[in-house]
Amino acid sequence: MDDDELNRAIGRRIAYWRTRRRMTQEEFARLMGGKSRRWAQNIEAGLRQSDPRLSVLQMAARVLKIEIADLLDDTPAAGCVDAVELAEIRDALQRHDLITGTADPSGGDPLPIDVLRRRFVHGRLAFQAGSFAALGRLVPELLTDTNRAAARYTGEDRIAALRLLSLTLGLTEGTATKYGAVELALLAGHRAVAVAERSEDPVIMASAARQLADAMTHSGQARSAAEFAVAAAVRLEGDLLERGESGLSVLGMLYLKAAMAKAAAAERTDPRAAIDVPELLDQADHHAAQLGHDGNAMFTAFGPTNAAVHRVAAMVQLSQGADAVAIAVGIPDPALGALPRERRAHHLADLARGYLQAGRREEAVDTLLDAERQAPEEVRCRPRTHRLVEDLRLLGAGSASGRLNALAERCGLT
Repeated sequence: MDDDELNRAIGRRIAYWRTRRRMTQEEFARLMGGKSRRWAQNIEAGLRQSDPRLSVLQMAARVLKIEIADLLDDTPAAGCVDAVELAEIRDALQRHDLITGTADPSGGDPLPIDVLRRRFVHGRLAFQAGSFAALGRLVPELLTDTNRAAARYTGEDRIAALRLLSLTLGLTEGTATKYGAVELALLAGHRAVAVAERSEDPVIMASAARQLADAMTHSGQARSAAEFAVAAAVRLEGDLLERGESGLSVLGMLYLKAAMAKAAAAERTDPRAAIDVPELLDQADHHAAQLGHDGNAMFTAFGPTNAAVHRVAAMVQLSQGADAVAIAVGIPDPALGALPRERRAHHLADLARGYLQAGRREEAVDTLLDAERQAPEEVRCRPRTHRLVEDLRLLGAGSASGRLNALAERCGLT
């Protein structure tokens, strides 16, 4: 790579990180020592600068809150939500207006409900596509905007804004869970449930309850998570059964989350909890059969296939890898392929763990690589898959060791 190509590559990376940090070129230029917008345009275009290259890059890395290696590395950016973006989400959740549900002091008018709904749908679709990095930028703004709408609108618009705020908090929980930020996920999950109760919508209440159950499970409160999910399902079942596909979908997901929580409790602290897992999975299967097809109402991807995928995950959680593999073999490829990419990759990562438990380590590596092809961020960015990669490296992967080491490098593991 010659100097011109290197300058252009560095310029593209500066532009990428500036955009992720939600800075304008003017703001970036000012922080770079009172430079002009033209200066910022030139450096992002890769044009030569009079400043020594290294000093500029060191200052740019400080301004963008990244390592200088992120500007020099030839490999593509991993795309993971980073500590800076998680901190911004945490800061948004801990602001006075978000905690109290009051209007923020900006004085700005709330955005129209249709605009907020489109932005939320965009975020949820990004999540299901496995594009989590975009959420680090979208979630803090969407939290602020939906809370402002809920605080300032009245009547039906206020109810609609409360529903969107609860759903956005649920999206926040899911994003935090992906990156192992369990305290942040738990905070968002609790807020989602509280707002959902004000929304007067049982579907929103059930959706928030399944998100909180998920956060509780990942934060070491699996037993309470199962009890909470089942209590929500029992309380809301009558109303949910009257709400058609969306009601059945969130009802079924509550039982799936309860099953996963019980499996986690059995694995961690209470072996007797494993007895309840099949019954909860069967209850979810019942609602999937009532639904009669694989759907994506309320962004649940709920249906017979997702129920089967969760059965695989539960068996893996219970360290019954051979049983998990046997169940996975019975899931039709077309049905699995129709699931959102995030769900497919999540399932393949679970299956890889099942292969490891069954002593089939080379197949575990290949399955994990398949998951990476489906949704790279699901594998490269998540602490749970990093642990799986490290376990495979420690135990040895035979002829797959070269492929595993290459994957470890892409995950940033030394």
